Amino acid sequence: MDDDDRAAEPAAGAAGDDPAARALHGSFVLAVDFTVPRARVFQGFADPGLRRRWFRLPGPSATAEHALDFRVGGGETSRNVFVSGDLREHLANRSHFLDIVPDTRIVYAYTAEVDAVRTWTSLVTVELADTPTGSRLTWTEQYAWLTAAPDAAQAVAHLRGGTRLVLNGLSATVDPAPATSRPA
Repeated sequence: MDDDDRAAEPAAGAAGDDPAARALHGSFVLAVDFTVPRARVFQGFADPGLRRRWFRLPGPSATAEHALDFRVGGGETSRNVFVSGDLREHLANRSHFLDIVPDTRIVYAYTAEVDAVRTWTSLVTVELADTPTGSRLTWTEQYAWLTAAPDAAQAVAHLRGGTRLVLNGLSATVDPAPATSRPA
């Protein structure tokens, strides 16, 4: 996987001069090649059993919750409790499907929360295309980071890195012999 990252800059305007109140906007693109047809990759998103195998929030399986209504107008909700030493965070992800073209495209918006605080929101476009050896997934994410981050670059790297990990899970679920990753 490789990515194309657009500059992440706080938006000026309604928040005035308070940097903590400004949203940080940006985008990135990741691409993954598969050795299976795009219909199989699409199934990884659409089939609740397959989706649960590769998409979940960090934390123990015992506390994980997941619900999927894969249709335009439907959505997905996942929750978990992440524990690391003395740190305990309640994580939530809520999405809304805006456009679905079977085996071709999925567009959805989602919001990520940490301890009931909306941390960021994104618009994601997943595009699937045929390749000579199988298929290619292109993930384009446009985000607005809503909370003040001490290091904005680190926050964005965390988001991009977490997306890479999720897509690695998709690959392991739907493609037993993955192809190489390439730049978007």
